[in-house]
Amino acid sequence: MPDLHIDWQKVSGMLPVIVCEHGSNEILMLAYMNEEALDLSLKSGFAHYFSRTKNRIWKKGEESGNTQKIVSAKLDCDNDTLLISVVQNGGVACHTGRKSCFFNDINLQNFEISHAGDEISKPKYDVIDELYHIIMDRKLNADPKTSYVASLFKKGENSILKKVGEEATEFVMACKDASTHKSEDPGKNTKDALIYEAADLCFHSMVALALHDIHPDAVKEELKRRFGMSGIEEKRSRDDK
Repeated sequence: MPDLHIDWQKVSGMLPVIVCEHGSNEILMLAYMNEEALDLSLKSGFAHYFSRTKNRIWKKGEESGNTQKIVSAKLDCDNDTLLISVVQNGGVACHTGRKSCFFNDINLQNFEISHAGDEISKPKYDVIDELYHIIMDRKLNADPKTSYVASLFKKGENSILKKVGEEATEFVMACKDASTHKSEDPGKNTKDALIYEAADLCFHSMVALALHDIHPDAVKEELKRRFGMSGIEEKRSRDDK
């Protein structure tokens, strides 16, 4: 990769990237690139970013198909911010299905927020990614009076962790029921009950992750890291830290 004189230490390893649409110059999104993501972007001609919540590099549109073909790239005067002009395939840059991520209009008189811009075609994500986006939306925008997830966030971390503990206990009990093939409800299949409780535990664990802005993909990456490593080696690697 050519030396672009970027002060990576100044930007803490994450270069802010402003993304605009080629032709209209409409701002589509703000993202970040580390050195590897920038190198991949410049060499491939398609935008790659570093997701701080997923803790990995991702190619824009890798799931939805809404890739960004880079037409031009410019550094600002301080060499610490990148501006790229892209052809937005699919016409959708935002995970909500809107063209641009900047659709929350702030009324400068009363500071109320209104949502502008119609959804073009909401990208399809896997169920875990979709659920994480929904949880984050509830965290930021929903009314605690009408949203269960928003009410958990309003109550705070202790309430969220209490639910995780409760669901973990119910999962353990469902496992025991499945092992003995006995259920408190005679009409209930013990394996179905186990799956149900596992889903509850997974959901509330995701709420806890979302509290700390951690995408479940970061957990997947940690599991991938452990491939080829014995349990004893993995434990030793943690003890050595």
